[in-house]
Amino acid sequence: MTAPIRVLVCDDQALIRTGFATIIDAQPDLEVVAGCGDGRAAVELAGRLRPDVVVMDVRMPILDGIEATRLLAGAGVADPVKVLVVTTFNLDEYVYEALRAGASGFLLKDAPPAQLLQGIRTVAAGAALLAPEVTRQLVGRYATRIRPAGGPAGDVPLTARELEVLRLIADGRSNSEIAAALVISHETVKTYVSRILTKLDLRDRVQAVVYAYRRGLVT
Repeated sequence: MTAPIRVLVCDDQALIRTGFATIIDAQPDLEVVAGCGDGRAAVELAGRLRPDVVVMDVRMPILDGIEATRLLAGAGVADPVKVLVVTTFNLDEYVYEALRAGASGFLLKDAPPAQLLQGIRTVAAGAALLAPEVTRQLVGRYATRIRPAGGPAGDVPLTARELEVLRLIADGRSNSEIAAALVISHETVKTYVSRILTKLDLRDRVQAVVYAYRRGLVT
């Protein structure tokens, strides 16, 4: 038997915390190892329990989810923990900062339970979770804030085809959708994505989206 994916749930609202835990624990391949209501507790518990995934709220007391994510998964962290940010889009204006802090992806709190469960499994497997509709609405909304920190697009060390793939990733397209748009195989898309991440020294698709917006490669 494969060991279940161990999950730490961090949200300052007890009702949401309990709801998430109930949904997650009902799955044979998932297990909630702990819950907490602030970022500082999340950092302490994650360090002690080493969960496979931390489901992290953004707005919390004592230490918010962005800073907690930075401490758990940010640049320079020796043994990073995978973080899935679950946020309320209309309220959490700084969720983009959570992605920069090292989160592997994010979902909206009103997402169906099946999407939360799949998100946990996706992040645990080492992939990034970036829902297409959230990519276009959220990252696009803050594109003006993102771009000034980037350099000129001409400095991007990618081929023309790799740039096409990167732009489609930034548009929230899945590998299958990219394959259909460019009339290439699914395996070829995976190869391009891997090359892009390697050339740009990026961890995952989330960072690729941020990179594309910071460089002004998408509008």
